[in-house]
Amino acid sequence: MKISLIAAVAQNGMIGRNRPDGTPDLPWHLPDDFAFFKRKTSQHPIIMGRKSMDALGKPLPNRTNIVISRRADYTMPGAISVSTLDDALTEAHKTDTDEIFVIGGAEIYALALPVATTLYLTEIHRDYDGDTRFPDFDRSQWRETARVPHPADDRHETTFDFVTYERK
Repeated sequence: MKISLIAAVAQNGMIGRNRPDGTPDLPWHLPDDFAFFKRKTSQHPIIMGRKSMDALGKPLPNRTNIVISRRADYTMPGAISVSTLDDALTEAHKTDTDEIFVIGGAEIYALALPVATTLYLTEIHRDYDGDTRFPDFDRSQWRETARVPHPADDRHETTFDFVTYERK
């Protein structure tokens, strides 16, 4: 079964910034990236940290939402709460799917990177201010298998590429 990380990453490595209340947020608005994310993850289990779920506000439809939290009492109606990545992967394996998606945040990406088979990165061609970075990874362990450029336009403030990497 594929274990895939999916993220939008600015060229300086940023993937997010915290709002004043501490809730994570994206520093950009790229509608076609949202559409790509929805298309890729629909009908699959998604694994995320509690802060990412808090930022979403509710489970995403048409997906099995699995939330990793250090808080033993954490619950979110419509989501499965677990305390470790191993528990999250166990829950995801119970679904009828060929691919599991890890959708963030930074700590969860870092935990999942060693077991990931695929990276779907929206590589944004601009630096953004933020406080949350995608984990560094050894690119020599990955092979780029697809790259689809996307221009800036009236709905997208900058150029970006949809890039797929497979573990060698």
